[in-house]
Amino acid sequence: MKNTPRWARWVVPLALLILWLGIGGTLGPYAGKLGEVATNDQAAFLPRNAESTRVLEARKAFETSPSIPAIIVWTADGSRVSAGQQEAAARAVGSLAGRSGIAAPPSPAVVSEDGLAIQAVVPLAPGLGKELPTVLDQVRQAAREVPGTSVAIAGPAAAQADLSDAFAGIDGLLVGVALGAVLLILLLVYRSVLLPLVIIISAVFALGLACAVVYALADRGVVRVDGQVQGILSILVIGAATDYALLLTARFREELVVRGDRLEAVLAAVRRSAGAVTASAATVALGLLALLASDLTNNRALGPVGAIGIVCAVLSSLTFLPAVLVLLGRSAYWPATPEPADASAEGHGVWRRIAGLLDRSPRRVWMSTALLLMVLAGFSASLPSKGVPLEEIFVNDAPSVGAQQTLARHFPGGSGNPAVVITDAGRIAEVRAAAEGTEGVAAVVPVTASGRPGPGAPLVVDGRVRLDATLEAAADSDAAKETVRELRDRVHAVPGAGALVGGYTAQQFDTQQTAARDRAVIVPVVLGIILLILVALLRSLLVPVLLVATVALNFAATLGVSALVFEHLLGFSGTDASVPLYGFVFLVALGVDYNIFLMSRVREESFTSGTREGVLRGLVTTGGVITSAGVVLAATFAALMVIPLAFLVQIAFIVAFGVLLDTLVVRSLLVPALIIDIGPRVWWPSALARPATAATPGSPR
Repeated sequence: MKNTPRWARWVVPLALLILWLGIGGTLGPYAGKLGEVATNDQAAFLPRNAESTRVLEARKAFETSPSIPAIIVWTADGSRVSAGQQEAAARAVGSLAGRSGIAAPPSPAVVSEDGLAIQAVVPLAPGLGKELPTVLDQVRQAAREVPGTSVAIAGPAAAQADLSDAFAGIDGLLVGVALGAVLLILLLVYRSVLLPLVIIISAVFALGLACAVVYALADRGVVRVDGQVQGILSILVIGAATDYALLLTARFREELVVRGDRLEAVLAAVRRSAGAVTASAATVALGLLALLASDLTNNRALGPVGAIGIVCAVLSSLTFLPAVLVLLGRSAYWPATPEPADASAEGHGVWRRIAGLLDRSPRRVWMSTALLLMVLAGFSASLPSKGVPLEEIFVNDAPSVGAQQTLARHFPGGSGNPAVVITDAGRIAEVRAAAEGTEGVAAVVPVTASGRPGPGAPLVVDGRVRLDATLEAAADSDAAKETVRELRDRVHAVPGAGALVGGYTAQQFDTQQTAARDRAVIVPVVLGIILLILVALLRSLLVPVLLVATVALNFAATLGVSALVFEHLLGFSGTDASVPLYGFVFLVALGVDYNIFLMSRVREESFTSGTREGVLRGLVTTGGVITSAGVVLAATFAALMVIPLAFLVQIAFIVAFGVLLDTLVVRSLLVPALIIDIGPRVWWPSALARPATAATPGSPR
């Protein structure tokens, strides 16, 4: 390499740099445009084959005009509702008919049984998008014309507006917080000015490329994106790209000290890091693609989108970053510039002391850490994954949540979110009787020709009719889900009716059941994928099994801690049904990354030093960079907490805490202590399992 003409040494790095500058300049803006092709319509993310999803499609035929209901609820100030207030409410909703954004005439104003509140349903046009808050403001303004009352708006339209508001800052705020946290950590770790900026730019370029690819695919309907997927993509790319960059730059520093020549150092660093980086990326990408086996559409959506992000992170880390390192050389680390004297350094003192502890008492270390993790894992059974109640979906005080609570205090708990029954018109009497006889059902009313439920002849479409069953319990409660289960059993038993039960509560119930099925299918698939990748990388059978077992134990311990934190510190009474699966895929796949970084170096060192010394050297040389990578990844996922949604807060805590637990305990103590205690036979059936071969100087690296 030293004999290569000077101009030739710069051609490829400059070409790569120009290429990535072009990618960043051209595609970078797509990181802020992904919201244009995102949808936050939660109906599009239901189980594909569930009964409630079939009802959702069938009920469209009974809508005279497609609409999203906004439910106005008035509460009298300190007294019962007067006749004048009811008349004023009727005039207020009547004045909305025909206005822009109003799909159909509002329903009559109805007084609650306790006489303290009034409700009316205003059907809004679907697809209002950014105009939805303006239309809701018009509705709210008209409703305020009722004297002596307080006004709130509940229902799907209000919830959709709050959801859009929650995701409003996802393009800028989330990415800004994540990048700011990463930059601060890198400045503290490297004590360098240029290198943290280079790593941040590498991550930003990867994110821009990923968003551009996803935008093109989503615009053509190939993939689906919602706010949750969009946020996770940003965090995943930034965290992964930074992790891969940390591993490469740490190895470049080592090689630069030994070799002196920057081009040779970069080539050696890439050659010796690429295997670990690509194997790590493959575990995450293939683990995400395993989500395609899910029956939940939003899980399926995250799979390919996340995999695209990981591929872009690898491309940036193994092409853009090496090119910049060649051009900058030692100056990349200024003012902490590596010097030849650093070649004799054995690593940070902390890691030398940890290595000494492992060398003295490996069995005591792995048994105590394993016991600690198993104790924490014991609490995982107390983590409920039956869904998040409506009042806890938003971390802050969302207006739609308060309005729904007000509505539930004065009207049946299921008001505004009835169970929807689609049945054969010839069996309507029997089905209605079966529904009315179901415990927990407050009322059953057919949808008439007006397109709304009420008295009169039912609307018949293709020989089918629709019944709306108002539940006594709140639509998001366990009692409501049990009522839906019983309701299905009763109406399904009516011969020849072909009855189906859907609606909000049924959707939540079906999602919960589908999520449980997904975990049973996807968890073994992900573990199998990771095991195969580790076997191929480490050329061993026993080490991969041990690594998979340790990350699985780490995941169980993390769930145990999460159960305690969610209930006693954060006040969550439940978790989203998809949280355990998302947490498993991210934490297990990403947790294996750090074990791959460690064990690939341990394997390399073991060829020349034997297994015991190889573990100690590998831990000392990689301890600092892997810990830094874990802290960076934890910080990036923690940034998801800026989006005030319980689902993202729960995912953020599980992944951030789990990564730190894996980095500081599993990878630093449990895994190396186990390997040392077992000895060379841990590499069976590879040549390293034979001690004489393992310590042979000059063995292939």
